[in-house]
Amino acid sequence: MRTRPLKVALLGCGVVGSEVARIMTTHAEDLAARIGAPVELAGVAVRRPSKVREGIDPALVTTDATALVKRGDIDVVVEVIGGIEPARGLITTAFEHGASVVSANKALLAQDGAALHAAAEANGKDLYYEAAVAGAIPLIRPLRESLAGDKVNRVLGIVNGTTNFILDKMDSTGAGYQEALDEATALGYAEADPTADVEGFDAAAKAAILAGIAFHTRVRLDDVYREGMTEVTAADFASAKEMGCTIKLLAICERAADGGSVTARVHPAMIPLSHPLASVRGAYNAVFVESDAAGQLMFYGPGAGGAPTASAVLGDLVAVCRNRLSGATGPGESAYAALPVSPMGEVVTRYHISLDVADKPGVLAQVATVFAEHGVSIDTVRQQGKDGEASLVVVTHRASDASLTGTVEALRKLDTVRGVASIMRVEGE
Repeated sequence: MRTRPLKVALLGCGVVGSEVARIMTTHAEDLAARIGAPVELAGVAVRRPSKVREGIDPALVTTDATALVKRGDIDVVVEVIGGIEPARGLITTAFEHGASVVSANKALLAQDGAALHAAAEANGKDLYYEAAVAGAIPLIRPLRESLAGDKVNRVLGIVNGTTNFILDKMDSTGAGYQEALDEATALGYAEADPTADVEGFDAAAKAAILAGIAFHTRVRLDDVYREGMTEVTAADFASAKEMGCTIKLLAICERAADGGSVTARVHPAMIPLSHPLASVRGAYNAVFVESDAAGQLMFYGPGAGGAPTASAVLGDLVAVCRNRLSGATGPGESAYAALPVSPMGEVVTRYHISLDVADKPGVLAQVATVFAEHGVSIDTVRQQGKDGEASLVVVTHRASDASLTGTVEALRKLDTVRGVASIMRVEGE
């Protein structure tokens, strides 16, 4: 074993960063044995240096992150500060000054992953980011290494623990959205401002990363269709249960049937109770991968939290340090396929549409005619009504988003349709 330690700079010492530092200290001997050399925490960049950080030598703490990554003797920079800047500048500076990088920054990777990979390659360094997508769940490395010889066709997953907790609570207790969100906030699963989670921004960034790796194509955050879950109601769950389904906020990355394009999207969807993702409870994450040779694979576990995310960071740190010792680098960006990303209008799936209609003869025939005129085939229809008002629930066969949008616009123009109560996609079949 080499006795000279590999030096690590830690950018950020919050919930995740503090756990990274703790594990590096408490598992130092094991890490050294696995890597082939000891690892040394050489500096910790923070915004508030006066804060007491248990287990971290105050002499290592600095507010000058740029100076830390420019030192020249740093082997690996671990970036867990998040956001776009200053993280982007610090990472590129680290590459330029001889360090490889381990990051958990999903937003930055989804927006500028190609540029960061190019900077890493230009400087002969590694960029690893297992922790950016699903916390402790090994997912990035299986996709870009274990399945490198296979053809991935679909990645379908629950990649945000906050939203899964809220939807699971609504499903299991009958709670409304706000009530479930309040409980998630009280338990620490939701931030004071939950927008990034409940509006799907967090999941969309992860979908962009997953699609890029799975399909060897550059997929940016702007390429991902995003729809939040704030409009999901208890009535939607009641309808889902009547269909033998539940509702999840899903990240879905698909290769087109002809292989000529890909799509990436995030939105609430009904999913059959028989599907493995339907049983994912609480704040857990799970990702379902479908490929030609391996078939169907499912990855499940805690998708957030200090210790689980730190576990993924440390796994990357070990891999990068091993590469450092051998003088090699791991896999970089693979975007050779360069497939176009199709817009949401071209996505084909099933739909569940709930309409408020007049309770009188001929309504169903009118509605069915509109669906037929727009080329949308109906699978099942259920109608209930009294006192002159009724609800009409239509489940379609597979149709494009564009054709469904045209159908709904036409339905709104019917005198007998009082309103569209909800529209939800049906996935996982």
